[in-house]
Amino acid sequence: MKNGFFAMVSRMKYINRWALMRNEHGENLMEHSFEVSAIAHALTVIGNKRFGRNLDCSRAALLGLYHDTPETLTGDMPTPVKYYSDEVRRAYTTVENEACRNLLDMIPDDFRDEYEPLFVRSEDDAELWKYVKAADKISALIKCIQEKRAGNTDFDSAAESTAASIEALGLEEANVFVREFLPAYELTLDELKRD
Repeated sequence: MKNGFFAMVSRMKYINRWALMRNEHGENLMEHSFEVSAIAHALTVIGNKRFGRNLDCSRAALLGLYHDTPETLTGDMPTPVKYYSDEVRRAYTTVENEACRNLLDMIPDDFRDEYEPLFVRSEDDAELWKYVKAADKISALIKCIQEKRAGNTDFDSAAESTAASIEALGLEEANVFVREFLPAYELTLDELKRD
C-alpha cells in the first residue's frame, strides 16, 4: 500500500507500553515517542552548552520521534521477552528490520531519502543514536517514577534497574538530566508552578 505511512504512524497511539506490568496510568507509543524526542533534544542541548559538543539537536529530536515507529507493525515487545536470549533478540531484530522496510515502502519514492535514515541506521547518525537510547531509558525511568508516585510498587524493581542502566551508559548529558531535571517529576502541579 502506497502513501499509508502517516496513517500508520498515527496508529502509534493504539500501541500500549508496559504490557506485563500493572499500570496506574497507561502509556502509549505516541506519548512515549514524543517524550523521547523532547529528552533527546534536551540531552544534545546539554552536550552542546555544557560540554562543548557540536551535536545536531533537531536531528536527535527527529530520530527520537520515530525511534519506535516500527512497533506499529510489531507491537511493543516487553523487555524481558525481547532480551530473553540472544536467539530471541536476533529474531526480533530481523522482524523489526522487516517492519522498517514495510514502513519505508509506504512512503512515496521522492520522499524516501528523507525518511530512510530514520529507520535504517547510518554511521552518520551513530553518535546521535546514543542520545536517543539514553532518552529512551530516561523516559522509562520517568514512567517508573510516576507509577511509584501513584502507589504502584510493581515499578520499584524496574525503577532501580532502569536507573542503573542509565548510569551504565556513561553519558555525561544523561547524568546532568537525571540530576537537574528528574527531581521535578516527583513534584505536584502546585509545586511545579511555584518559583
